[in-house]
Amino acid sequence: MKHITLSSIEKAIQKVDNLDEDELERIAETYAIAQQVLLGYVMSAAVEYDNEQLEGLIIYYYCLICEAFAQEGVLLNEIVEADIDAFEEGYFAMLDEYFESEEEEVINDFCDQPELTRFMMIEVSTDDEDGTSLSDDTATQLFIVTLAMISLMNTSIKA
Repeated sequence: MKHITLSSIEKAIQKVDNLDEDELERIAETYAIAQQVLLGYVMSAAVEYDNEQLEGLIIYYYCLICEAFAQEGVLLNEIVEADIDAFEEGYFAMLDEYFESEEEEVINDFCDQPELTRFMMIEVSTDDEDGTSLSDDTATQLFIVTLAMISLMNTSIKA
């Protein structure tokens, strides 16, 4: 498997954070079209968790993570419902084990994208530059959703 490097994550942040509203809308649309099922799956979390703030965060991190894969030059197969169905049982078992043990290895062994995983751990646990922070619930929900996204994207990397 090809790992997404910190350099690619930093380039993705630089690109996404410097887009104007129209450009951000275009990149979101491009990535939405490329992975419609994946985006629908991760966006459903905001409804399931009944968390409006989560919706905007998911879109932002969806674009950012997709851009990190693009910056790395990694191409993905389209993720379909069958991929998600095959993924969920193992994913939820891994989450249970992680929340019991709090050992990062559990996540890294499952996701196999250590830099992206570490990046998201930092993102959900530190304050923004303006001093704002996520509530514990939103931070946990965002981490669970983005980790699922990263894992699914990792398993769909084209050979």
